Amino acid sequence: MKKLLLLHIIFFIGCNSNTKDPIIEYQQSLINDGKTGSNVFKVYKDGEIVYDKVLNSGAVGDRNIDENTIFAIHSMTKTVTTVAAMILHEKGMFQLDDPLHKYLPEFKDVKCKGSEGIYDCENEIKVVDILTHRSGYIYYLDNGDNWLTGTHNSLYPSYINTSRFNNLDAFSKAVAKHPLEFEPGSMYAYGLNQAILGRLIEVISGQTFYNFLKENIFDKLGMSETKFHLTDDERLRLQPLRVNIKPNSVFNQTDYNLDGYTIALDGYSYREDNKAHFGGEGLVSTMNDFSRFCEMLVNDGVYNQERILSSESIKIMTSKYTNGYPDPDEPGVFPDLAGYYVGFTFSVLENPDVDGTGAGVGSYGWSGYHNTHFWIDPQNKMYGLFMARSIEFDFGIPAGLKKATYLKF
Repeated sequence: MKKLLLLHIIFFIGCNSNTKDPIIEYQQSLINDGKTGSNVFKVYKDGEIVYDKVLNSGAVGDRNIDENTIFAIHSMTKTVTTVAAMILHEKGMFQLDDPLHKYLPEFKDVKCKGSEGIYDCENEIKVVDILTHRSGYIYYLDNGDNWLTGTHNSLYPSYINTSRFNNLDAFSKAVAKHPLEFEPGSMYAYGLNQAILGRLIEVISGQTFYNFLKENIFDKLGMSETKFHLTDDERLRLQPLRVNIKPNSVFNQTDYNLDGYTIALDGYSYREDNKAHFGGEGLVSTMNDFSRFCEMLVNDGVYNQERILSSESIKIMTSKYTNGYPDPDEPGVFPDLAGYYVGFTFSVLENPDVDGTGAGVGSYGWSGYHNTHFWIDPQNKMYGLFMARSIEFDFGIPAGLKKATYLKF
C-alpha cells in the first residue's frame, strides 16, 4: 500500500513538473515563428505581479532583454496623450465639443474630399473628433494615399516626421492644409489625430507637450525613462528591430522579403533638440515604466495612493464612440478587433463571445507599431503588458497573449 502511494506521489510530481505554461509556450512560439525577437510579458492581478517573464531569442543581431531595455512604443503613445488631455478636461480647460480652431486657428476653414473634388467642409472638427479618430485625418503616404494600406511604400507615414518638423506648431499648420477624407465626425479612420492633440495640449496648458506629460504623468508615476528623446548611452539600450516582412501579403504586395535584425529604421530622430513630440507615435519607454501607467489605469486612476486621473475620465475615454467590426457604416474599423468598439483611441471589449480570449467585458487597451501591446481588465482587476520590437505588426499577438493568460489565471 505504501509502495502504491509512493508511486502515485512520484507520478503526480512528474506530471506536475512537466506541465507546460501556456504563456511561456506562446511567447516562445512568437520567436519560433519569427513574429518577434526577444520579448517580455507581465501580468498584474489583484494588486500583485503574477507573471513576469523574458524570453530571449539568442539570434544573431538580436539583444537580450533586461530591466534597462528601452522600447519604441509608437501608438501606445496615444493612450498617454489621451490621459493627458483628460487631465486638462477635468480642470475645465476645454470641452469635448469645442471646435478645434478655438485653440488651433489653422483648422478654421478645413477642406474635405468629395466625389466631385475638394470642397469647404460643412462640419467643424471638434476636439472629441481627434480624440476618437473621427476627424477625417488618416496616416498619409507622400502621395496622399492611406499609409495603413500601403505601409511598404514607406515604413513610416508622412507628416509624422522629425526630419521634416522640429516642433508641433509647424506640424499642425502643415496638416491643417491637407483636405480631410470625409466630413468631421461622420466616421472612424485611424490616423495622426493624437499628434494634433499633443499640439492642442501645448496651447491649452502653456507648456511644451513633453513638459506637460512629465509634470502631470511621468514624474507622478516614476516613469523617468519614458520620453521623446534618447541620449547616446540610451540608444545603446534601444532594442533592435526584428524585421519580418513577408512578400505578397496584405501590406506588401511585392515579391520582396525582409528578414533579420537592424538598429536602423527607427522612424524618428529621438534628438533632444527636436521638439516635434508626436503624441500619437513618438515615445520610448521601458517595461517597468509603462507597467506603472497600466497599474494606474487598472486601479481606476490611482497610483501609490495618489489620484492621477478621475474614474469619470476613465469612463468617458472608454465609452462607445464607434461601432466595432463589422459595420458597413464604419469601413475604417479594424477587422482584427471584432467584438470591440472604439473609445478615445482605446479598443473596448463589448462582446466576449466574439472575442473569444477570456477577457472581461469592458477590457480596454491598445498597441504600438513595433508590437508593444497592453490591455486593462477592470472586471478581473488585471493588466497584461507585452513588449518586443518587430514588424510586421500583428493584432493576433495580444489575442494570443490573452488566451494564454486567462487559461493560466
